[in-house]
Amino acid sequence: MPHADNRKALYDYEILEKYQAGLALTGQEAKSIKAGHMSLKGSHVTFHNGEAFLFNANISKYPQAGKLPDYDPTHSRKLLLKKKEIRYLQGKLQEKGLTIIPLSVYTKNRFVKIEIAVARGKKQYDKRETIKQRDTQREARQAMKFSN
Repeated sequence: MPHADNRKALYDYEILEKYQAGLALTGQEAKSIKAGHMSLKGSHVTFHNGEAFLFNANISKYPQAGKLPDYDPTHSRKLLLKKKEIRYLQGKLQEKGLTIIPLSVYTKNRFVKIEIAVARGKKQYDKRETIKQRDTQREARQAMKFSN
């Protein structure tokens, strides 16, 4: 069960490859995510000193955490990936037109995981094609519903 989705990503990007990574979080951040207080809107993955970071994801302050005067909800968080995966993803980031975006955040057992994807941005006409396909599928479902 996802705790946060990046629905706009599937509309704006063509997904090429998906990866699962862990997230390095504080205790109150993990509780906040499990309570559903996270937004992936506008977030992306960056690399610094051979490590991957989730940048610009918003995790709201956990209400029962007490006073956290210096808490920044959008600070970058480290992604837990294998070194081989990090090198591969860094290489993909160097390719023209490719980016790495988060798709969803979920829990697996007691760990908070994030699904990231290597993606290529869609052009405007690709987006119109996606809308057209969605409309035809919706009309087909409606026709099937009324014919039964």
